[in-house]
Amino acid sequence: MITVYDAVGSKLIQRADMGDLASAVWIDLVNPGEDEDKVIEQALGIEIPTRSEMREIEASNRFYTENGAYYMTSIILHHNGQEVPLTSVITFILSGVHLITVRYAEPRAFPIYVARAAKGDVDCVTGAGVMVGLVEMLIEREADLIERVQDEVERIAPLVFGQKGQNSHTRRLDVLLRTVGKEGDIIARAQESANSLHRLSLYFANAARERKDDPRVVGRIEASNHDILSLMESMRFLSSRTNFLLDATLGMISTEQNQIIKLFSVMAVMLMPPTLVASIYGMNFKNMPELDFPYGYPMALVLMFISGLVPFIYFKRKGWL
Repeated sequence: MITVYDAVGSKLIQRADMGDLASAVWIDLVNPGEDEDKVIEQALGIEIPTRSEMREIEASNRFYTENGAYYMTSIILHHNGQEVPLTSVITFILSGVHLITVRYAEPRAFPIYVARAAKGDVDCVTGAGVMVGLVEMLIEREADLIERVQDEVERIAPLVFGQKGQNSHTRRLDVLLRTVGKEGDIIARAQESANSLHRLSLYFANAARERKDDPRVVGRIEASNHDILSLMESMRFLSSRTNFLLDATLGMISTEQNQIIKLFSVMAVMLMPPTLVASIYGMNFKNMPELDFPYGYPMALVLMFISGLVPFIYFKRKGWL
């Protein structure tokens, strides 16, 4: 799908149809087909990268200049409202006054930016201005996600260490383990996206200087780069804290398992003397004087009870129970 936007005054207005692409400020390609790629290539004289080319991980394939157009590809997060957000790649192409975006996902940052630009709240009269606005919105959305993860980690930490009065019967360590692992996965995805946006911002700033774009646009790019660096620092701290909580949860699980094994071991030792008494008097020899005692059976029961009670008291005093 091809969506074309024009700058009308200080506002960004969506066209009803494509019309003359030479006067467009922003051309947004969403899940484009080969025929749509050819339409843009013929109209603007640029190459549109395919989906497989966009997924290349080499820096030379993500940031390059071709026929006067600057190509920048970044990994972004989308569907942040889901339990675990998804990742996708977006290619930004700056060619003259035009910005062309190629994407195979629909992050919320794009419609939010379009709504703001339609009100004239942001600078959107040039392709570079539109691109920096989109990058700012992507960073803002990622910051919101990290804040959500931070709140979740703050909620999990007391549960892991039982700081709210939970005991081993009420705490579900297996659930906590899955929750901590999920938050760690989200942080890893966010770090990948933030690193990619950081590299894009550096290349974008150099491209804007080479293109002699408005100095205010360059200033906004540098400010966005500072924002993403601050966000990356927060994510590093969250990542280390999540790893600590994950290790702590695994340690708690191991401790509980050891407690269970210790309990079984102590119980086995406690029952060994009563078992020995029962085994002795369970032998079928003819000459066993105790078998003829009138109180032989109660005596055996008392002996078994005492032989089990003594180890129990000993283990209790040692703190093994």
